[in-house]
Amino acid sequence: MKKGLYLKLLPILSIVFILSCEDDTEISCVTCNSPETTAFEVCRDQNGNATVNGENTDTNYNVYVAGLEDSGVTCGG
Repeated sequence: MKKGLYLKLLPILSIVFILSCEDDTEISCVTCNSPETTAFEVCRDQNGNATVNGENTDTNYNVYVAGLEDSGVTCGG
């Protein structure tokens, strides 16, 4: 009896799982500062790249922010 229920739910759960794996289309931004610069905004663009003050860097967001932080820049919230 339970096997039949699982077999019926499997296609529905598969569809839900596939639809939940869509790319994140939201753009999220953080403000970064350092003693040498004025505050600037770094955003994760829809393609996963970092955008700084509206200019696409063609660099992955995580790599870009890690590089900034390694050079002493503070990014957050």
